[in-house]
Amino acid sequence: MTLDELRGAIDGLDSRILELLSERAKCALGIADIKRSTQAAYYVPEREKAVFDRLRGLNKGPLPDTAIKAIYREVMSAIRSLEKNISVAFLGPSDTFSHMAALRVFGVTADYHPLATVADIFTEVERKRIDYGVVPVESSMGGGVYDTLDRFISSDLKIVNEILLHICTNLLANCPMDRIECVYSKDNALVQCRNWLRVNLPNAKLVAVSSTAEAARIAAQEEGAAAVASALAAKTYNIDIRVSSIEDSPNNYTRFFVMGHQFAKPTGKDKTSILISSKDRPGALYSLLTPFHNADVNLTRIESRPSRKKAWEYVFFIDLLGHIDEPKIAGVLEQVGEYCAELKVLGSYPQGDIEE
Repeated sequence: MTLDELRGAIDGLDSRILELLSERAKCALGIADIKRSTQAAYYVPEREKAVFDRLRGLNKGPLPDTAIKAIYREVMSAIRSLEKNISVAFLGPSDTFSHMAALRVFGVTADYHPLATVADIFTEVERKRIDYGVVPVESSMGGGVYDTLDRFISSDLKIVNEILLHICTNLLANCPMDRIECVYSKDNALVQCRNWLRVNLPNAKLVAVSSTAEAARIAAQEEGAAAVASALAAKTYNIDIRVSSIEDSPNNYTRFFVMGHQFAKPTGKDKTSILISSKDRPGALYSLLTPFHNADVNLTRIESRPSRKKAWEYVFFIDLLGHIDEPKIAGVLEQVGEYCAELKVLGSYPQGDIEE
């Protein structure tokens, strides 16, 4: 076929795709009417996961699965906005990795609200002024995010989804490398690429600022300045990516939770997060963990934090594979409850895929 013929074929396919998208949107609006009458949630992570998994199974290429997921994420985001304009809070400012994580879940069509602290996000969602919150919970390099863990102790919000974001830091600058005199970024971002900076920019001054996005803003305006920040920040502040992926470890991931008021339904590949406080007696932690071992339930994470109610009293955050609606999981948690002072289910939700 000639170039014009191929372009004509693409035009025809685009017309068909548009018609099918309109049909899909009409079906979704019918679902929205049902949801309104039953007061059901408009964002349903288990359904979206089922759609992605089904498409992955059907995909025969040449587009990779990641591209298909990205395309359909925006399709679902746009159609969801016809049902209800979902509001989402994240740890601001805009163009940070928290913002990127929120976009990976809700797409560009959601109504985003960058907030200054994790506590602010919890408060706004608890009071239902914002529908969902996206908060960091742990990183592969730095461990748990204590502001998030501590806030769960007193909050009734539920974890409805998780995102595992590959943190790719870039050197941004509008000047050549040999003219960089100062590098701005958030303190932990500078730490994550300190070896690269030491070798490649040994004479540059490293300056910690409030966020990677703020670093990009400053570097875009200041002569001889660079920033360690995301590709999203580079695009927003019109600053060049001089070097990509300068983090010292290639296995740099941050896990985020999506918080809301609903319990996600089982997908067959789920996690459950719980919070437990142990009774003050010898062997308390052993007694709490034994039922999981006996039932062959896989624990993927356990972390302790001060309870803030009594000196030397701790609570434990535990992630396990399975859903609270599964009889085995429900049975194990019933047994564990006999050995602890408090057991709180923070949520059961689909296991997150790694997002690049």
